[in-house]
Amino acid sequence: MFSAGTYEELDKAGFTVVPGVLPAEHLASVAAAYDAAVESAPPDEIKIGSSTTRVNGLINRGPEFDALYLHHLLLNACGRILNEPFKLSTMHARTLRSNTDAQNLHVDYQRDHRGWTMIGFIHMVDPFRDDNGATRFVPGSHLWSTVPAELLAGSRADYPGQVLACGPAGSMILFNGSVWHGHAANRSAEPRRSIQGAYIRRDAESKAGMSTRLLPETLSRLSPLAKYVLAVPISGWPRSRF
Repeated sequence: MFSAGTYEELDKAGFTVVPGVLPAEHLASVAAAYDAAVESAPPDEIKIGSSTTRVNGLINRGPEFDALYLHHLLLNACGRILNEPFKLSTMHARTLRSNTDAQNLHVDYQRDHRGWTMIGFIHMVDPFRDDNGATRFVPGSHLWSTVPAELLAGSRADYPGQVLACGPAGSMILFNGSVWHGHAANRSAEPRRSIQGAYIRRDAESKAGMSTRLLPETLSRLSPLAKYVLAVPISGWPRSRF
């Protein structure tokens, strides 16, 4: 699952694909919890876009999702790239509908004077293939000093040197929020499911307000580490390099 080049690839290319993060038995329970969360989501947690349907509030929807945002490779990547205290900003189910066009290439967060500002993750509930809208990345674009005009104008077209982040179900994509990316066209007849989220600096504003939306039953099951990365005010959280 992990190789010595995982973080080096994240540094240089701006993204990396790690297979086997979710073993088969965990993947099956996550997939079932995903479908249940999507089917039962209240209207205010559903966002229907031009190509995808998002469902927020996964952390409140069951313990099956807890390990996804606490995976040690992800937390270590945050510590390495953000290089300062961080928190989970968002996590949601995202279904790319069948027969949809590619998404515009974009960045999620720009780098600023303090350095990198976001680490994103995508757990593949279904396989990511070249025909079902795998996320495409422009390797090294997070390091650019200037951005080509065609990208700034918005582009769904293939970009020279872009790479599709393909992998079997259970894989995880780690990516720098400043790398140019977007899902490819889903030319297949089936939707493609994933669970996506992002970590940001601890002192940055989180638009999702996750720590204020946790249900009492969720709070009762969360570990001290989970509460820390969710920025839940607690005393006695464990000392950590994160």
